[in-house]
Amino acid sequence: MPCACGAGHGRFCWRDFSPLSQAVVGAAVEFEKDAVAEDLELLADFVADVAVSVASASSASAIEVTHGRLRTMNQRQAVIEVMRQNSGYATLGLLYKEALKVPGVTWGTRTPFKSINRIVQDPRYFFRIRPGLWALKDSKNKLPPDLINKPRPQSEHSYYQGLLVELGNLRRQQTFVPKQDRRRDFLGKPLGSIITVDDMYLFTYHEIVESAARVDVVWFSERRFPSEFIEVENTTDMHGALLKFVTLNPFHAVFRVVAPAARKREFESKVCHPSFDSIAKRTKFTSYDLVADLHRKASESAALEHEWADV
Repeated sequence: MPCACGAGHGRFCWRDFSPLSQAVVGAAVEFEKDAVAEDLELLADFVADVAVSVASASSASAIEVTHGRLRTMNQRQAVIEVMRQNSGYATLGLLYKEALKVPGVTWGTRTPFKSINRIVQDPRYFFRIRPGLWALKDSKNKLPPDLINKPRPQSEHSYYQGLLVELGNLRRQQTFVPKQDRRRDFLGKPLGSIITVDDMYLFTYHEIVESAARVDVVWFSERRFPSEFIEVENTTDMHGALLKFVTLNPFHAVFRVVAPAARKREFESKVCHPSFDSIAKRTKFTSYDLVADLHRKASESAALEHEWADV
């Protein structure tokens, strides 16, 4: 059906709506004028949807629809802004921490973290790189090669090493990685920049401390005693990790192997060998996916605590 003005505008035309309808849509466009340059397609969809709502609803419900769509757009833009400031990608933990701080954005929900989870799953704007790590679709060609191609084993190892360090920090543990690993890249920064323990604490005899200093990630309690020894096993033989744990057996700490979920059976077959009887009950297997999920939940908790402190 042709539009009211006869100019061939197609489905929608400004003159097809009442003055109230024009006012609502006009207010929405004015509110979003700063975002037009980077989100023209979304804005066009938004105006069309609001026009439909206004044409068929009362003024009160139309305004409610308008406010809801505006809020959703602004929330998405907050997530996009954080990613742009972080070279086009971010962990969910970083988004939880920074997206809520973007000025001019009203989240208007009791579950903002669920909103962020839902926003990043919109394939028009985002895509998942790895568990817990998302990127902007329009930045795909600008990302580091290890993020857009199949990751090299060392890159995968460093990523989960970094998540484990951040998870330890979020849990108020002191964190350590071997000195030879500290220049490895973790999301654009060296692993050494996020640890809290530079030199391994001298918690026992020198020979054992040296062995502990070769474990991929070590968490320490406030008393400077090890609470967890963690080995990341992407493709390497788990036997070496279990031998390290045997050396550290006298200490009351958790031993943990972190690896792809597909390697769990391999872990179970190795840890039940008689050579490892002394550590079998204290040695845990944790999948990559679970590490990413724990990192997300710990980041969410930390953001809530920060918000509580500001109330």
